[in-house]
Amino acid sequence: MDPVIQVRDLTKRYKETLALDGVSFDIERGAIYGFLGRNGAGKTTAMSILTAQNFATSGSVRVFGEDPYENSRVLSRICFVRESQKYPDDATPLHAFRTARLFFPNWSQELCDELIEEFQLPVKQTIKKLSRGQLSAVGVVIGLASRAEITFFDEPYLGLDAVARQIFYDRLLADYAEHPRTVLLSSHLIDEIANLIERVLVIDQGRILMDESAEEAREQATNIVGEAAAVERFLSGREILHRESLGRVTSVTFLGRLSPAEREAVREAELDLAPVSLQQLIVRRTQHAVSRGTSDLNDLASSADEQEGALR
Repeated sequence: MDPVIQVRDLTKRYKETLALDGVSFDIERGAIYGFLGRNGAGKTTAMSILTAQNFATSGSVRVFGEDPYENSRVLSRICFVRESQKYPDDATPLHAFRTARLFFPNWSQELCDELIEEFQLPVKQTIKKLSRGQLSAVGVVIGLASRAEITFFDEPYLGLDAVARQIFYDRLLADYAEHPRTVLLSSHLIDEIANLIERVLVIDQGRILMDESAEEAREQATNIVGEAAAVERFLSGREILHRESLGRVTSVTFLGRLSPAEREAVREAELDLAPVSLQQLIVRRTQHAVSRGTSDLNDLASSADEQEGALR
């Protein structure tokens, strides 16, 4: 274990909104993380605090073993690429790249020039006149060419077409292989980045829902399809993530794996097993967490009603 980031009991509250609810996790050195979750789950808030662009309400953050706030030793080793990045009105991509080159000690001008050409960026046009995709490309170029020891990409693909996104993915993998560093990649296009990420960190409603290797995550769930009564025989004692039925046919996604003997029994019962993609797993887990949370609230409400009735 070699964590470059350590987060303990991190909480962030905005008036009545609890954006982060006692979050704890470690980020290991030299890995690509998928930092995943729904809109408003707390991803951007967490990354903003880790990069000293926001304050925690409580809890602690250590980056390279130090508090990152107003700490140039730490901040010069971090690059945060965010969708809402602001630039001066008269700034051009060329200005942005020249400024970044002065700030990041590992900056690669050669890589920057190659990416400018690949993304076909008009470097002398003011940034405020760029398309959304071109603006995203500016951030991607800075994030990759910085070669910072920790790089945060917060929804870096917004506005990029499929070709540009693939350029980003290919370049990220190639440069990461030659110049290992720690990368946190926040994205809604989970299937597109599934082959990039080595670890999965899922946040939902301000809490960590998953924190494990991508390989372990992919093995978490199984999908079984077939005649409803036959399917039910394999579900006893298992946690169901999702269920769909059409007539007598049922499709069920559940946590856990089937043993070799169970798989053989599934084949003999003429049922089908289907792989569960990382995106499907995360979608089902977050949906399940929401429904379970609602159920818990309903149970609490029912219990409160019963107690109130008993007091009357």
